[in-house]
Amino acid sequence: MKRQMRIRLAVAEDDGVLADVMFDAVHHGCHVYSHAQRQAWVPARCSGIKWIERLAAQSIFVAEISGQVVGFMSLAGHGYIDFVYLRPSAQGTGIFRQLYHSIESLALQTGVDRLWVHASLMAQPAFTAMGFTITVSERIDMRGQSLQRFNMEKQLYQPVRTLVD
Repeated sequence: MKRQMRIRLAVAEDDGVLADVMFDAVHHGCHVYSHAQRQAWVPARCSGIKWIERLAAQSIFVAEISGQVVGFMSLAGHGYIDFVYLRPSAQGTGIFRQLYHSIESLALQTGVDRLWVHASLMAQPAFTAMGFTITVSERIDMRGQSLQRFNMEKQLYQPVRTLVD
């Protein structure tokens, strides 16, 4: 039986499963970060009003396989890609690329001419493959741990519109 994959916009009822995907990706996926660094990054499953408000302020695309949410990517204000998380079983399957294309398409439709992201060590190669370049490599401190990440950006092509008489 072939597994059916689809990309859709998130709804409010997805808040809990998105938290599950994020926790699963950080704690059970392939990582170059230590256990202590992953614990500092996402110490617990996200919940509560701040989580709900943060999600509600963004456009979020969800990937489902056979009705199960396996990943998500979000576009916040000013072209910022805030969340990118895939369950370990979905990593390396092309779902990142499909989610990204949905984000880029939305950005172009809404007049965004530049996308940018704080990419983890795991996400950086995937964003590079989508045409992003590293602008800054940095270390951030989170809950007593130092984590490396990359500020990356991609200029989007905006077609020139001409008026025809």
